[in-house]
Amino acid sequence: MIDWLLVCLGNPGREYENTRHNIGFMAAEELSRREGVKINKLRYRALTGEVRLAGQRVLVLKPQTYMNLSGEAVKLAGGFHKIPPDRVLVISDDVALPLGKLRIRAGGSAGGHNGLKNIIAHLGTDQFPRIRVGVGAPEHPDFEMIDWVIGKFSQQEKKLAEEAVGRAVDAALCVMERGVQEAQNRFN
Repeated sequence: MIDWLLVCLGNPGREYENTRHNIGFMAAEELSRREGVKINKLRYRALTGEVRLAGQRVLVLKPQTYMNLSGEAVKLAGGFHKIPPDRVLVISDDVALPLGKLRIRAGGSAGGHNGLKNIIAHLGTDQFPRIRVGVGAPEHPDFEMIDWVIGKFSQQEKKLAEEAVGRAVDAALCVMERGVQEAQNRFN
């Protein structure tokens, strides 16, 4: 019996590795490293791995659809395991936050994020917890947002991103063990 879905958003493919949009995948890799779990079984249109966190069984998902279709994997896995939306925890990037800042919410709008928008559409609700990891926004207003989010971190940015990813994993553990409110108090 699975207690939680931990959905780590990103785009599949080598060309997207270490890009701003793949900060959720980076969190899954950090969790994999820490817990010694492999997230490599293809099920529910996602790479999956099971891990025991905070005394609960967690199915980690790295959707293998592109970002704007992430909800398909969430719906398939959540439906199969009968996971209610309040037990679907999503880690995603957020261009509205400065690089490295976290924002934890129990629910709410997609805030322009296509992956979250698709998850909301497939779950039929926006009431699921999420951890948004700031990746900043381009300084120049003419810079295309898509180019920004699929762009790679600079060496300087990479260190801040890696630290934020570690905190996002800590925040996810806190959400599952102590609840969203406690995680907000500690990590927002």
